[in-house]
Amino acid sequence: MNYGRRMRWQDREGSENVEDMRGQGGGGRMIGGGLGMLLIVLVVWFLGGDPLAMLSQMARQGGGPPVSSAPNRPRSAEDERAAKFVSVVLRDTEEVWGDVFSQMGSSYRQPKLVLFTGQVNSGCGRASAAMGPFYCPADQNVYIDLSFFDQMRDELGASGDFAHAYVIAHEVGHHVQKLMGTSDKVNQLRGRVSEEDYNKYSVRLELQADFYAGVWARHGQEKFHFLEEGDLEEALNAALAIGDDTLQRKAQGRVVPAAFTHGTSEQRARWFKKGYQTGDIRQGDTFNAREL
Repeated sequence: MNYGRRMRWQDREGSENVEDMRGQGGGGRMIGGGLGMLLIVLVVWFLGGDPLAMLSQMARQGGGPPVSSAPNRPRSAEDERAAKFVSVVLRDTEEVWGDVFSQMGSSYRQPKLVLFTGQVNSGCGRASAAMGPFYCPADQNVYIDLSFFDQMRDELGASGDFAHAYVIAHEVGHHVQKLMGTSDKVNQLRGRVSEEDYNKYSVRLELQADFYAGVWARHGQEKFHFLEEGDLEEALNAALAIGDDTLQRKAQGRVVPAAFTHGTSEQRARWFKKGYQTGDIRQGDTFNAREL
C-alpha cells in the first residue's frame, strides 16, 4: 500500500478510539486468501448474504468480548503505517461528524475502531477477515483487518489512500445511521417483509452510508484540506468496483438484481458524489428518493 502520495494524512493526529487487537489470542489463522478470500467477501459482504445475520448465528455458537485470533508475527513498517492511516481517518470522521451533529443541535457519540487480524469476536458475534470491514450496531464498533486494503488493490482493482479512507468513512456512515435510528428501523423489518423487499431496504441503507461518506469528504476537505488531485477519483473508482452488479458479474458471470443489497456501481458512485457535492446530510434521504 502506497500511502502519502496523495491524501494528506501523515504527521497528523490520530484518534484515541482505536483498539489494536492485532495478533492477540494466538492459535488462529487467516481464513481464505487470494481468490478464495475475494469470493467469500463477494458472497457474504456485497451479495445476498447478510454479514450481521451470519455474525448473530456465530454468536450463538460462542461470542464473548472482542478477541482477535491470528498467528503472532512481527509487524512491518507498512503495517504500522496502515494502522496510523486508519487512526488519522477515524479522527477526521470524529471531527466532521461532531460538527455536523452540533449544527443539528445534537451530540455525536464516537465509535471505536477495532483493528484485528484473522478473526475477532465482536458484539455481533465472531467474524473473520474474509467478511471485510464491518460495523456492529450492538457494540457500535467498526472492525477492520488491514489486509482488506491489499484485497481491494489486488482483487478489486481499487487502490489509493483515499479509496481506503472511503471504506472507513462508509462504515462510520453506518454508525451515523445507528445514532439517528435509521438502521434500527430497517432492522425491524427483518422477517416482516420478503427477502427481496428487505434487500431493497438494505440497498437504500447502504447508499445512504455512501452518501454520508461523501458528506464527510466534503466537510473534511473544507476543514483539513486533505485532498490532492486524483483523490476523489480513487474513492469513486472504489465505489464503482464494489457495486452489486460488478461484483456479481465478477463472481458468477451474471447479474441478479433481486439479490442486490448494496446498490449498483453507478448508484454507489453517484450517491457518494452527491454527498460530496452537497455536503448536506438532509439531501441523503435515500428511503424516499424516487430514483436511486
